[in-house]
Amino acid sequence: MAGPEGEVLLFVLGSLISFPRGVGISPQTGCPEEAQPLQCVETAEQEDSDQAGMGVTASPPEEPYQLVLNGESNIMHAEQVQQVSSAQLVPHLPPRVTGYPWNLLYCTARDGFSLRSMYRSMNKLSSPVLLVIRDTDGQTFGAFSSTAIRLSSCFYGTGETFLFSFSPELKVFKWTGTNTFFMKGDVDLLVIGGGSGKFGLWLDGDLYHGGSHRCETFDNEILSPQEQFFIRDLEVWALT
Repeated sequence: MAGPEGEVLLFVLGSLISFPRGVGISPQTGCPEEAQPLQCVETAEQEDSDQAGMGVTASPPEEPYQLVLNGESNIMHAEQVQQVSSAQLVPHLPPRVTGYPWNLLYCTARDGFSLRSMYRSMNKLSSPVLLVIRDTDGQTFGAFSSTAIRLSSCFYGTGETFLFSFSPELKVFKWTGTNTFFMKGDVDLLVIGGGSGKFGLWLDGDLYHGGSHRCETFDNEILSPQEQFFIRDLEVWALT
């Protein structure tokens, strides 16, 4: 259905979802397709292909790790999730960021649901960030980005970027080396991971609706119980 100013309107589970002009809708999945040529890639640094990893079930670390959070989390306050985060997620982070406290930079419970506002919260940030989402089914998942999440017409990021999910056991999906479609976003759509018209994770401009598919960048499983989900809580943690 055509909307104002060339937007594409789509009914999903009884809700009217709009996508920006230039973003195609797949007739098979009902999800946004990549509109710009994927050859448009902007990377801060390239890593060797032999550093690329497959999705793995996290194993206990060889030494104690702790995820130090400065701020109250609506997602990671549960004892079980906190234990899994401390014991399993932290060892997958780059060594250069371990041992430092993570500060709550943006959260929908405090700052409202807006992709534009989320970008603004990272305007002057250059450090890595941890994006954590809980959907309306209670599933927790997200992404680690080696750089701040920002507006860009091209893909950006490095091979340190990865996706993860608690289902309920933590699974981490690292860069495969197949492509460098780590992250790209405008005010209407944020995508993480891509290839062959599929995104590992995508979020709409209202931070209300999103989706997850297996993608070539991370060879990930679907992060949420459903390929399309509705966001209950979203948080961005950063080393500030």
